[in-house]
Amino acid sequence: MAAPIYLIGPPPFPSDSTSPKPPFLAIRRFVAVMYAQRPLAYAPTPYSYTPNPALSASINLDEEVKLASSSAERDLYESLAEIYSIIVTLDGLEKAYIRDVVTEAEYTETCTRLLKQYKSSLGDDAVAKEFADLETFKRTWSLECPRATERLRIGLPATVEQASHSTPAANLGSAAAGSAGGASGSLILTATENFITFLDALKLNMVSKDALHPLLSEVIQSVNKVTDGEFENRGKIIQWLIALNQMRATEELSEEQARELAFDIEQAYQGFKSTLG
Repeated sequence: MAAPIYLIGPPPFPSDSTSPKPPFLAIRRFVAVMYAQRPLAYAPTPYSYTPNPALSASINLDEEVKLASSSAERDLYESLAEIYSIIVTLDGLEKAYIRDVVTEAEYTETCTRLLKQYKSSLGDDAVAKEFADLETFKRTWSLECPRATERLRIGLPATVEQASHSTPAANLGSAAAGSAGGASGSLILTATENFITFLDALKLNMVSKDALHPLLSEVIQSVNKVTDGEFENRGKIIQWLIALNQMRATEELSEEQARELAFDIEQAYQGFKSTLG
């Protein structure tokens, strides 16, 4: 049996019209025409990049390729990289919390820190302009982090959004009996003071996000330390926290929104007091 013959490139073939032209000769002619019309490509793809000699000659191979042309541009890219890492880390933290890999205390501390870092990074005008918004940033850098997206939208750890059952309930029975001493009395006092402080801020026309969001966060956190149960209008606190979190730092509530917020928090305060007996 004859060994197979492998053709590399277009082999020569008879050019006279009288020579026999079996099928394999027709194939060889086709290959020859194809090779003549299109230059050979680098393996393994049929179409490879052909270097430009003029361009290659102008590139210094010993020169370091720089991402940024100035220190300001470098700081911008570093800030965007930090935001990217915060989003990815936060998504991993949410998964770890769901799977009970981290304790509630560890989760709350880490999540709170990441949320603060995220807000701090976007405090720079240049970074905020390049970032645009979370959905745009995710599309630009092909990010798929649904859990982190939801947490950033809410702006609170899950243990704060939904009162943690591992948080001591502050022994409400003794507190209702008028006990001012011990942890329960101090926690109730702190929560009450935070409600009053927030309502006073609204009366003083402090209606910007950067003024109200921290105060309302303190309200819900102090309330959760007193009771992990639901009470009337507790959900309103969370709703307003989410609404404030989605505003720009310097954005302000309208007069109508401020009145509605004051009414809802006052009702939540009364609902909280009703749990104390």
